[in-house]
Amino acid sequence: LALLPRAGGELRAFVVAHSHMDVGWVYTVQESMHAYAANVYTTVIEELMKGKQRKFIAVEQEFFRLWWDLVATDTEKQQVHQLLQEGRLEFVIGGQVMHDEAVTLIDDQILQLTEGHGFLYETFGFRPQFSWHVDPFGASATTPTLFALAGFNAHLISRIDYDLKADMQRNKKLQFVWQGSPSLSARQEIFTHVMDQYSYCTPSQLPFSNRSGFFWNGFATFPDPPKDGVYPNMSLPVTDANLHLYAQTMVANIKERAAWFQTGEVLWPWGCDKQFFNASVQYSNMDLLVDYINKHSAEFGVTVQYATVSDYFQAVYSRNLTWEIRDSQDFLPYSTEPFQAWTGFYTSRSTLKGVARRASSLLYAGESFFTQYVRKHPEGSICKCKALEQLKSLRWAVSEVQHHDGITGTESPKVKDMYMNNLMYGMFNVKKLMASIIFDINSAKKNGEVYTSVYTTDSGKPGATDVDQYVVVYNPLAWNITTFVTVSVSNEEMSVYDELGHSVPAQVQSSVESQSTYDLYILVAISGLSYRKYSIKPLDGKQSAFIGSSVKYKRRDLTRADQQNQKLFPVVNNCYQIVFDQNTNLMHSITERETNQTVQFTQEFLEYHVNGDTKKGPTSDNYLFAPNASAVPVAKAVGLEVMSGSLMTEIRQYFFSNVTSQDYIYAVYTRLFSVPEGYDGKLLCHRIEQEYSVGPLELNREAILRTSTSLNTRQLLYTDNNGYQMQKRPFKAYVNNTVARNYYPMVQTAYIEDDTTRLMLLAERAHGVSSQGNGQVEVMLHRRIWNNLPWNLNNNLTLNDSSVVRPVIWLILGTKAATNTLYRTSALALEHRPVVIFGALSGYKPKLPRRLQQNSVHDLPVTVPPNLHLQTLSIPGWRYSSNHAEQIHSIHMGEQKQGDADFSRVLLRIRHLYEVGEDPVLSQPVMVDLKSLLKGLGSVTAVEERSLTGTWDVNTLERWKWKTAQYPGKKFFNSTETSEDFIVTVHPKEIRTFFVYFQVQ
Repeated sequence: LALLPRAGGELRAFVVAHSHMDVGWVYTVQESMHAYAANVYTTVIEELMKGKQRKFIAVEQEFFRLWWDLVATDTEKQQVHQLLQEGRLEFVIGGQVMHDEAVTLIDDQILQLTEGHGFLYETFGFRPQFSWHVDPFGASATTPTLFALAGFNAHLISRIDYDLKADMQRNKKLQFVWQGSPSLSARQEIFTHVMDQYSYCTPSQLPFSNRSGFFWNGFATFPDPPKDGVYPNMSLPVTDANLHLYAQTMVANIKERAAWFQTGEVLWPWGCDKQFFNASVQYSNMDLLVDYINKHSAEFGVTVQYATVSDYFQAVYSRNLTWEIRDSQDFLPYSTEPFQAWTGFYTSRSTLKGVARRASSLLYAGESFFTQYVRKHPEGSICKCKALEQLKSLRWAVSEVQHHDGITGTESPKVKDMYMNNLMYGMFNVKKLMASIIFDINSAKKNGEVYTSVYTTDSGKPGATDVDQYVVVYNPLAWNITTFVTVSVSNEEMSVYDELGHSVPAQVQSSVESQSTYDLYILVAISGLSYRKYSIKPLDGKQSAFIGSSVKYKRRDLTRADQQNQKLFPVVNNCYQIVFDQNTNLMHSITERETNQTVQFTQEFLEYHVNGDTKKGPTSDNYLFAPNASAVPVAKAVGLEVMSGSLMTEIRQYFFSNVTSQDYIYAVYTRLFSVPEGYDGKLLCHRIEQEYSVGPLELNREAILRTSTSLNTRQLLYTDNNGYQMQKRPFKAYVNNTVARNYYPMVQTAYIEDDTTRLMLLAERAHGVSSQGNGQVEVMLHRRIWNNLPWNLNNNLTLNDSSVVRPVIWLILGTKAATNTLYRTSALALEHRPVVIFGALSGYKPKLPRRLQQNSVHDLPVTVPPNLHLQTLSIPGWRYSSNHAEQIHSIHMGEQKQGDADFSRVLLRIRHLYEVGEDPVLSQPVMVDLKSLLKGLGSVTAVEERSLTGTWDVNTLERWKWKTAQYPGKKFFNSTETSEDFIVTVHPKEIRTFFVYFQVQ
């Protein structure tokens, strides 16, 4: 391609000043604020005020908000307002963090984006329209859709496979229009820019000096900034003597990069990690360079200007070129060199990944619970402002951990502790809030019960036994759910009753975790967004819970197992027959009973051994997976115990490193459920629940569960992007590192299939997953890594994780058609299991009034069809006006002062779960009457359709339309048809966002 003719034949370089500020990685947020982050904003604002040409982009809102709330003076705040209006300070992305793209759930990406956008719009009336995803390790196809729905005009990424980037660079294909969603296609496409090989940091090599260039403020120091202001590695200052040489170096780099793009505009990022903490020395040096190059632009063939991301994209957009379209294929996994596959982090710090998801799910439940309380109990005694603070503490913590060095497990141990502490604190607050709401609604005056306490524990082990125990179980999904909840009890003889005193089916058996307690499984049937109350009593002669009986099988030596004469025994429910072989104590096959299809099915734990000595070859670490050979089976012997009862059979398998070992490192608990007549057991019957116990591992081991089947899958695997859409993963052979480069993230779903049958895996936390053989799928469950790479040691980025992890995976086996109808609802049922809150009743309990509603708080359940998901029902509390002109006016008039939160605005999101053409029935558009859907919350008076994060009225949102061969016209793009009479039609894969207002009670 010949370079396009340019105005004056010159290249235009856009110098984008930025500081990449990790919200936790090596250092905690507090350490970073103290060492450099607060100084970035203080000094940048001061320097921008000194030079009209200077500009800067701000990215992560967590740091900016901490500076704004705790550090900034009134003068600095005024200056920020002024700089935003002048377009010299620009917020890009605008989320709390720059979220990871591989292992995060779409709900949490939306949460953290909404959290940041709400602050920016409320405070400044500012709405980000460009992304800057420069550091996540690989790019998901969900992200372009997410940013398009949020109203962005362009998306920017950087880390993609090294060989692919080199190829795109050579062929000038680093820019394209990305249609991330096959179903939304052109409606939510977005122009995407992939950074060139220099990525987001300024190349610092100076040919005329052995000192580096362009980083004049040096590198940040921890824990304290140096007293004398002299930082390590401060670049060579610009002087009269070296000005021309400096300019030549910069121009040469600009020209090198220009050759990789189709237009004469060159994005020149100026900055890197933890930069601009002393902005004065940065700008004073760069000013000299910018002026000098522009004075000699004829000689250099280049002009240079300070710019924001929007300046750059505006210039490219105005070229009006025709761009290639990229389909919904993502850029995962990501490799930086032949032996550097960044696929280890899909599993690193599995416990943190699990807690982050549990916290997200609890927040989801707490939001809808509180929203209903505020709507239905305007006279309630709970302080709404305090309640909102409790929810906000968890919103903040769940947002924070989505950072690309958070949930990824790529942080130092102290930073992992920071995330965990913030999550646990937020979860404690939300559980406390939910308990106090129940306490308030059911307080003694209403129905004569004396509540002594409502308490929540994670282990679910209530203390007192002299009082009757009760559990309140809340279903946070907008569907009717039939499932089991588990409660720990101190003895076997128990009875369970509902609110009306009717006996409830339950099963009790010895606990997996401890010798002294029992697990009580209670069958609960709860309508959408509703709760039920169950009392648990020591046996009173009437109906008791079924007691599971145990059969222990002899431990089997796998090395001497008789392969010829199998001793098979079945475990059966209405949907499946699972067959085990007594010779090995391993699973043998599964029959799907409806079609009578039998699949050979074996599972084993294996470990990849990895090298810890950099002198001996490639190493694994928090990020990288570099196995030095095939995986090795861990068990020489397997123990088996079967707990059977009328509601559930639990198969407990223990894997020992040899026949005489006392302790096991690996165990799997497989549960098969039977549902009594009168209950809707479809989802429950079709899932095979597996819980694993893995650890503590030996050092430099990566633990996998490999499932081998007789399905002829041709090694084709399917995994999800962020719980939103599926990606096809054909096995690829590479010269080096083939095993690691065929690992993919499973955030919620993965499956393998042949022409007739599909095996689905559903997860409650992210894992690496791969298909290394025909009919196989392996899931990485845990990693424990240490290596002697100085960089890892200096930053304490080792993964010497000696914990035991207990992930859960649900398996569904069946025809493609049958699994299609089950897996989306099942994935959400696993993600959003009911919330269980414990309490105690004491003293005299009169007969209940004749019409104690089953749900005192939820008289009318909220229910959507099975192909829709009520993704958000919350009271955000933002005080901004949803009329943009009014919002801008009140900010200009200085009327946006701290006030009470707005409790009248309810945020509602509805997501269609299916792709176009995926299922004959479930892929159809759905009409939803919002007034009728929410009638249990009150009378809907107004509905406003908004952009994904709530800051745009969709009727005024006009995103840039980039020209493609498919759509040569360059017209503005408008989103969706809006609702008349509160009726909305939701099309496949849409996520629709609304503000809903109710009649004041």
